[in-house]
Amino acid sequence: MCLLGAVVDIVELDPLVISESVRAMGFPAFSVMTATGKRVLPTPEIIDQVMWGGIHERLSLYESKAEDFILRNQSNTYDLIFMDAYDGADIFPHSLWDSSSVFMKALSKTLHHEHGTLVVNLHSDADISDIDRSNEGVTTGKYVRKVGKAYKKGLLENERNGLVFACEVPWLCNVSLVVSRGMGSEGRDREKTKSNLMKTSLEVDRVLRLPFSCLDYLKTGLVII
Repeated sequence: MCLLGAVVDIVELDPLVISESVRAMGFPAFSVMTATGKRVLPTPEIIDQVMWGGIHERLSLYESKAEDFILRNQSNTYDLIFMDAYDGADIFPHSLWDSSSVFMKALSKTLHHEHGTLVVNLHSDADISDIDRSNEGVTTGKYVRKVGKAYKKGLLENERNGLVFACEVPWLCNVSLVVSRGMGSEGRDREKTKSNLMKTSLEVDRVLRLPFSCLDYLKTGLVII
């Protein structure tokens, strides 16, 4: 969903994924961009106008490596960046979380300096037996913490405020790693942070009209990194 006038850039490496998203999944063809930054179609198709109601004009889908796109567009400022970038071997490339890389420096520059937030989808590396269901807590594995600390160093090292946390979804074996600028020192208090997130989760559910409750994900465990 492209919410409340948001302008969204989407970056996908595989051209087959792009073509199939249009052909089989209904993604608007008008939103697909050329290598020169122009739209593939000069005008939207009728089906895009009917199904997307103007949202397609605020979506831009680029075929590119994430690193190349960010390096080319360092003048852009993003409030929110989602990253889900596993390769053919199901590995999250180290080049995307190397704290000293040129990419990380460019990513830091494009992320809004006051409230910019990065959300990274990771596979869980905590064994299912680590989950303490008695108090709804989880133990993230060493890999998730290592990636979290790399982003903390690369994106928050020179920031006055900021928070890195992970929320695990055991039944999907996934972890949402969140790096957020603008959150104060109170973010280091796990219970206070969890309470604040829960207070706003119902509003998020309502605005986004989610088919699930954010509370269910928060209750599975929140780990401050």
